[in-house]
Amino acid sequence: MQFHLDIDGAAIYASTCGQDHRPGQPAVIFLHGAGMDHTVWALQSRWLAFRGVNVLAVDLPGHGRSAGAPLESIAALADWVVRLQEAAGIERAALVGHSMGALVALECAARHASRVSSLVLIGAAAAMPVGAALLGAAKDNRHDAVDMVNLWGHGARAGIGANAAPGLWMTGIGERILEASAPGVLHADLAACNAYAEGLASGAAIGVPTLIVAGELDLMTPLKGARALAAAVPGSRLAVMPGAGHMLMAERPNELVAEIRQHLGIRRERAVG
Repeated sequence: MQFHLDIDGAAIYASTCGQDHRPGQPAVIFLHGAGMDHTVWALQSRWLAFRGVNVLAVDLPGHGRSAGAPLESIAALADWVVRLQEAAGIERAALVGHSMGALVALECAARHASRVSSLVLIGAAAAMPVGAALLGAAKDNRHDAVDMVNLWGHGARAGIGANAAPGLWMTGIGERILEASAPGVLHADLAACNAYAEGLASGAAIGVPTLIVAGELDLMTPLKGARALAAAVPGSRLAVMPGAGHMLMAERPNELVAEIRQHLGIRRERAVG
């Protein structure tokens, strides 16, 4: 099953990983990072969907299969997530976000506490400043912006084919996803991250169980930023993956599933066919 939702007059795509909505079961919304789309969650979203969870792996506005223009601030994206829930008939959900998506999840939980049951923040920091060289390249729609995000986003092992799934090329897949973005999308996302300054204050306002997952060698959101965010969010837990970079969904897919499963209290057994 796939959701094609009308939000703010734009057709929005969200994958349910082939499963029908199951009333009464928990819901998890996956939020991708800058220039990305729902496919980055292929393993994690499917794993949960086949264990009784109502999953929405969404393409944010202007990304992937979703229409509309990219939203220009983290706050606007956070409010948009609630409109997504309303359109999909989801009262309360756990939010799993990566990088920019983690900021969106954090801000949504701070602004709309009644709509969020739990948080998983991956490759996250309270602030995500973006260098002028990268912002400029993205603004000019130059391919070196794609190269910078992709190469800095993956740990060293990714470049030598160390994928848990044989035959998959981590950096190659990341490059193709970024290349598929419409002109202006990556710059809008990076500018939104660069401008966001509410991370510590919003983190302090969080009142739901929160897991923060960080790569030890993350160059995009260094580990010290994840530690500062974990210190700001009351009762949060920080999980550090040794030797990993920023793209943990690809670099550490099985370990990430295990962390999400444990945090959300999802049983390992396959629940549906």
